[in-house]
Amino acid sequence: MADVSPAGNPPWLTIIGIGEDGPEGLGEEARRLIAGAPAVFGGARHHALAAPLILGETFAWQSPFERSIEAILARRGTPVVVLASGNPFLYGVGATLSRHVAVDEMRTIPAPSAFSLAASRLGWPLQDVATISLHGRPIDLIRPHLHPRRRIIALTSDENGPRALANLLATDGFGQSQLTVLEALGGARERRRNAIAADFDLTDIDSLNVCALQIAAGEGARILPFAAGLEDGLFEHDGQITKREIRAMTVSALAPRHGQLLWDIGAGSGSIGIEWMLADPSLKTIALEQSSERAARIARNASAFGVPHLAVVEGAAPGALAGLPEPDAIFIGGGGSEPNVIDAATAALKRGGRLVANAVTLEMEAVLLSEHAKRGGSLTRIEIARAGAIGGMSGWRPAMPVTQWCWTKG
Repeated sequence: MADVSPAGNPPWLTIIGIGEDGPEGLGEEARRLIAGAPAVFGGARHHALAAPLILGETFAWQSPFERSIEAILARRGTPVVVLASGNPFLYGVGATLSRHVAVDEMRTIPAPSAFSLAASRLGWPLQDVATISLHGRPIDLIRPHLHPRRRIIALTSDENGPRALANLLATDGFGQSQLTVLEALGGARERRRNAIAADFDLTDIDSLNVCALQIAAGEGARILPFAAGLEDGLFEHDGQITKREIRAMTVSALAPRHGQLLWDIGAGSGSIGIEWMLADPSLKTIALEQSSERAARIARNASAFGVPHLAVVEGAAPGALAGLPEPDAIFIGGGGSEPNVIDAATAALKRGGRLVANAVTLEMEAVLLSEHAKRGGSLTRIEIARAGAIGGMSGWRPAMPVTQWCWTKG
């Protein structure tokens, strides 16, 4: 039985994945739908690939892309075909269109994705491979995946992408990693070439390419462990940083959940917000920092840890909190003893949201004791001691104790 919309009509929007083999790689249904569509949207490359089938009017993607979405929606109820690369719902236009068109109004005919094609060429089980799109995205996103013996398939933006990846690997201590550049997969121009990151010398690379990486870590390679509480030395900081043991306990108390937003107030080096985002790609952070120098440092740290989309707001609470998106969790590491900061934070927090505040000063501890008495929640005193030299022997050197208040908004 054919797919139907809620009104009982056939879906008006068809999204068709097309590969570099053009019409030859399409099934009979896809060919028929393209030929019968009065309007065919897609990129110039897609139109060229499907040209032998297109009888209707072609519409190239506009800039900004929202204008093309509006043009498609203006034809709602009449047959429209959208051409896409490979699988439209894997980093593709299908994801964008699904935010505007109900699933019952569309049908999708996918083709193999670039990731699937690359894995099949290399004989790599795709379920064991990290896949990431760097197309139009910061290259730093690959950093959390850089672990010894890891296999990664990365979709790049253009012919410069493979060299940029090689440079990043070499700079961060992964120079002996092998890159396989797979170009124009599935078409007559398909090509596969190998290079070592530190000695990358490939030229004349097709703009349509993916890179398969086999990671080899050298001495001192910048590896980001999966656990919370990363080494302090991995962060650029001026001493204003939540130390690793306290940080691990703090991120645990914040309890990140899928898709949530954290406000990191008085962010310092940004370490809490960064580790929050590393817990899952769906998580977001807004780091609030009044020092211009530290705000710039937070942005550098975010890129170095592979979470370049961390948002930095330069300003002081509570004033700079106005107008920010509603948070699911809040961490207060600095400035919490200033007037009205905690009141503003608790007011902004979503119902069921979590607030964690740490105190190392007596003034901030007094604030947390008062808030605990007024609002409830839990108080924890955290004391860490590290072994150090005492003359010719060793002994314990205690770090400053931390008082932590955790509160959930009812």
